[in-house]
Parts: sequence; C-alpha cells; structure tokens
Amino acid sequence: MTMTQQPNPQGQPQLALTGISKHFGSVVALDNVDFEVYPGEVVALVGDNGAGKSTLIKIIAGVYQPNAGMITFDGRAVHLSSPQAASALGIATVYQDLALCDNLDVVANLFLGRERASAPLAGPLRQLSEEAMERQAIDVLHSLSVNLPSVHRPVAELSGGQRQSIAVSRAVLWGSKVVLLDEPTAALGVEQTALVQQLIVRLRERGLGVVIISHNLADVFKVADRIIVLRLGRRVGTFQRRATTPEEVVAAITGGVSLAGEEVH
Repeated sequence: MTMTQQPNPQGQPQLALTGISKHFGSVVALDNVDFEVYPGEVVALVGDNGAGKSTLIKIIAGVYQPNAGMITFDGRAVHLSSPQAASALGIATVYQDLALCDNLDVVANLFLGRERASAPLAGPLRQLSEEAMERQAIDVLHSLSVNLPSVHRPVAELSGGQRQSIAVSRAVLWGSKVVLLDEPTAALGVEQTALVQQLIVRLRERGLGVVIISHNLADVFKVADRIIVLRLGRRVGTFQRRATTPEEVVAAITGGVSLAGEEVH
C-alpha cells in the first residue's frame, strides 16, 4: 500500500513522469514510478541509499533513458535523449560538485560555454562583451538577492553557500523552468545552509519548479511544499509538508510504523 496525501489542485505540472521504469541488467532501479513538479513548487525527493533517487534525477537530467514510461514537459510528451536536450528544454541540474571552475570569476562561471561576443570588426575574430556579461550577471544575482563581495572574485575564494548560489543563478540566467538540486546544503554550516534555503524560496517565488534531493529532513521541512518518498525503486509516499511530520516521512522511507500505528508498505 502506498501512503499518500493528495496534493492540492495546481493545474498542469511543469514536468511529469508517468510509469517510469529503469533496469541495469537484472537490477531494477525504478519500477513504474510517477513523479511531478508544478510551477512555483518545491518538491523534495527523499529515500534511503539505493531507493532510486539518483536514477530518477539522471533520467530527468537526460543522463539515463528509461526502459518504460512517458515524460511530459509543459503538457507535451518529450524525449530527454541527453543532458543537452534537457537543458535546451529548460531543465537545469545542479549536482553536488556544482561544476564550477575555481580559477574563474563569478561572471565567467555564469557564462561558461555561453559567452557573449560582439560582432567582429574584421575577420573571424570576435571580442567578448565583458561589460554586457557583467551587467547581466549582476542583474540576475540581484534579482535572487545573492550578495557577493565582487562578481570578479574567483569562485575558489567564496563560501560554500555562495558557490551554491552561483550554480543556481546560472540556471536562472539561462531561463530554466525546472531546477534539480542534488543535496544542496551538504557540508554547509548553519549560516550558509540558511542562505541556500532562502535562495530555494526565491526560485519558487519566481514560478520555477524546484526539485531537491536531500537526506536532511530538517532542510526538507523548511523549504518543501511536497515530499515524495522512494523506497526500493518505487514511490511509496507523497506528503504535503504542512500536513505531515518527520516521523511519518521516516516511516515511509524505512517501511516502518507511523505514529498512528499504520504499517507503511
């Protein structure tokens, strides 16, 4: 039996996965899993190691393709054949390593691989539009209330929370509609964790769908609207954060007994 609290009607999901299954040889990583995130919603995906969280996220990110199931984005069926296809659609993934270049400054990291250049004056060579990139970088950071000492500071000199903020800001800069955050507060202190939590709330306020993968239920209960639980490759629980408790979520994660004495299967 799946433990479910029905979500409030929110219109059409921004991203929906239906009946997703993924096998690696004889190993079943995901078994007929549904998943959805709405615009302006933060969904937490939780579960023990081996529950299938990473596999599901990599399917959304275009790293893996499912063996069965359907994916829709903005209400239409899509095929996420690669990370580039997912990114082009408007899905951004921020992994734990953040994929930042420590030796480059904030502006260069925000525009890495998408540098803006002016029209060539002569020949094929083009000059980078450094002032335009700087203005755009400052604008997006300001819009997310990200405070940095300087956009020209190498990211190696910034705190963990500031680095996480840059990685997330990059997703916003390029018009993403869904942002996947893999353990966004891992190894951060209290102050830096609060900074990242505030950033997640601002993403929601901008109307983005946000998915966080976390083992930290305290973080989950601070920012999530809904909590989806995977266990052994199946979706076994869906909770409205305001209508549940950490104990109920843990019971779904472990297959134990809830406070009400109901066995969770």
